[in-house]
Amino acid sequence: MASSENMVDEQIRPQSYWRWSKQDFFPEESFRDWGTYRYALSHTYSRFKDRLLTRSQDSDETDKLRKESENDMKRCLNWWDLMWFGFGAVIGAGIFVLTGQEARNNAGPAIVLSYVASGVSAMLSVFCYTEFAIEIPVAGGSFAYLRVELGDFAAFITAGNILLECILGGAAVARSWTSYFTTLINRESNSLRIQTNLAEGYNLLDPIAVVVLVIAATIAMSSTRRTSSLNWIASAVNTIVILFVIIAGFSHADTSNMKPFAPYGAEGVFRAAAIVYFAYGGFDTIATMAEETKNPSRDIPLGLLGSMSIIIIIYCLMALSLTMMQKYSDIDPNAAYAVAFERVGMKWAKYLVALGALKGMTTVLLVGALGQARYITHIARAHMIPPWFALVHPKTKTPINATLLVTICSAFIAFFSSLDILASLLSISTLFIFMMMAVALIVRRYYVKGVTPRASLLKLVGFLLIIIGSSMGMSASWGLDPSGWVGYTVTVPLWFMGTLGMAVVLPQQRNPKVWGVPMVPWLPSLSIATNLFLMGSLGYEAFIRFGICTVIMLLYYVLFGVHATYDMAHRQPESEQKATILDEDGVGKA
Repeated sequence: MASSENMVDEQIRPQSYWRWSKQDFFPEESFRDWGTYRYALSHTYSRFKDRLLTRSQDSDETDKLRKESENDMKRCLNWWDLMWFGFGAVIGAGIFVLTGQEARNNAGPAIVLSYVASGVSAMLSVFCYTEFAIEIPVAGGSFAYLRVELGDFAAFITAGNILLECILGGAAVARSWTSYFTTLINRESNSLRIQTNLAEGYNLLDPIAVVVLVIAATIAMSSTRRTSSLNWIASAVNTIVILFVIIAGFSHADTSNMKPFAPYGAEGVFRAAAIVYFAYGGFDTIATMAEETKNPSRDIPLGLLGSMSIIIIIYCLMALSLTMMQKYSDIDPNAAYAVAFERVGMKWAKYLVALGALKGMTTVLLVGALGQARYITHIARAHMIPPWFALVHPKTKTPINATLLVTICSAFIAFFSSLDILASLLSISTLFIFMMMAVALIVRRYYVKGVTPRASLLKLVGFLLIIIGSSMGMSASWGLDPSGWVGYTVTVPLWFMGTLGMAVVLPQQRNPKVWGVPMVPWLPSLSIATNLFLMGSLGYEAFIRFGICTVIMLLYYVLFGVHATYDMAHRQPESEQKATILDEDGVGKA
């Protein structure tokens, strides 16, 4: 009886946040000992089948899983904070680097159309994120949304790509921060790095990148409210620099520089769009803040849609100002704005451009540290990684363990690796996740378990396969022969008929509670097509990397993930556990 009471007391008594036992990392029954692990491995197929076909519920994500963190995050953000988080997460160095590079090599003055095209594609994904974030306001973002609509396995593949982006993306930005800092103090780009005899690409050690990552993570761990305030200040400074670039550029504009407008044709415009698309990356971070937002149904649409609308306008104006200030063929692809200002007699402006890029990367790291940790937190809540990383600190109300995981891994990679190739290959993960989000939104609107007839479900699957297949066909046609048109005569009508069939034949089974994506299924179907189309514009190396990483993810899932999530889903409710413990010695019996 005494032992039973002690077990109950252990469950009730609050535990220290800083704990390191095996139970904290591997609490599932499958990992209790080697015997249970061998048993779990022998049932891998049945467990995989269970997780493949099982979808989570909205209430599981918003209520049940949040208890895994032991403490709640503090609701302290409003639409104003989210809007500035949008600026901080999206506007980095990309706009300063990619605009000149793509205007010179691919699009010419039509680079502004590239930003419009990629901006429209990004906004389609923003619509999907906004509806989900309002309906399922949790820290997991796309991971949580896909768990609800497409099941555990699809969410796991997404989780693997999210982890990869978090770690390698943060490291790449930190390395870039060092390069722009050297420009600001008028030194060579590698002058602050330590030369070693290691292999090429790993021989320039970057301690400054490590320090910057640690500082950003420390601020993010200390307080969400404090991070928001610092992001607001840094983003405001960056916005002032961008406004200066736009105004100064147009004041030195020459309309003759806009001719010819599209020297490389439509092929160049879309090739550039696939690359500058990633200057819009980071907006999904805002969705992870839903759990800390005071009024998600009001604040998220204002913050997410508002910030992205303004960012698209800013990017188009910056691209237009550059190509009007200087002939596209004369643009320096490595320092476009700095050289352009120098040629119109404003040599000092290059330092202002470097300052703007530096401020932009600082806010990207700051907001990234905040959002990435919330992704990791919810992934750990579902036990796809050890639940120790899901814990929220009782005082700071922030997920310190999750932040440490991302920061330590990113800092290690940033210290050694230049990431020139790896960073460029991350793009396919982003497009894949955005495409999956559009599929999930269609499923959410047209399928409700226990309500939708089986015949309607089969039709939905059929129409989705037509939409995805035709979109992949368009992407393949572009990748194989950008100037050809025969492939589009088949794939475009197929996409249209698949979307039209869904709109006409299938009734929607669910209406949004507060705000929803308009023109469903047309807009999410278009999002699927544009994301897959842009994927087709990437090099084959990106697909090789994606394939290798997917194989590694599947290996991890078979050995760990499927068993941990299976045990999590089938474990006995806590109330029943306590009753069982009490009943063992007759405690509480009549």
